[in-house]
Amino acid sequence: MKNAGRARQAAFRLVYWSIFFLLLLLFAGMLAQVLARFVVYAASALIGLWVVFGLFCFYFFRDPEARVPGDPEAIVSPAHGRVDLIDEVDDPLFLRGRCRRLSIFLSLLDVHVQRAPVAGEVVFSRYSEGRFLNAMRADSAEHNENLYLGFESRERAGEQVGVRLIAGLLARRIVPWVTAGEVVARGDRISLIQFGSRVELLLPLNTRVVVPLGARVRAGETIVARRS
Repeated sequence: MKNAGRARQAAFRLVYWSIFFLLLLLFAGMLAQVLARFVVYAASALIGLWVVFGLFCFYFFRDPEARVPGDPEAIVSPAHGRVDLIDEVDDPLFLRGRCRRLSIFLSLLDVHVQRAPVAGEVVFSRYSEGRFLNAMRADSAEHNENLYLGFESRERAGEQVGVRLIAGLLARRIVPWVTAGEVVARGDRISLIQFGSRVELLLPLNTRVVVPLGARVRAGETIVARRS
């Protein structure tokens, strides 16, 4: 007979599509569960990494109090780290002549707050743009971004002391906490260098370096030189 079975075909179509959409919904639910688990695991991993990063930041930016020595003839280290260079250089910027240089390398594990080596006034401040060579290289002072602070000592008349803050491979920001015209006490906080870096202490020739090469020093505490 004409059009026989078409009603059944319509029923089959409805049943077929309803099963198709039901299976599609079940698949979407299963996929959502998998994605939800993935999101939970990923979020947990990210939270774990964030916790580690946060703890490292608190550790890296620690700022212990310095036990500043009272010896009036002492000059203290401006930075935590390891003394890896002691020599004489010409300084045309501040000391304007031959001077003693003591260079300190700061690793990622060292305190990165710098302190005043002498009591006095900040009379010189000069920022120089540059590269970001590995601070373990002694010649990085000649090429890297740096900030030079000059101090007019109030512990001995006419004495001038320079501190050069040098950025490194990872250190991309030098944050000075003092400006020209400020008066500081020996051991006062003067700056922060973020991540591995180098600090140079420039001294008059009439000072005597008393720390050996390779020595570990602490900012504001370790006596690195004495006045003659």
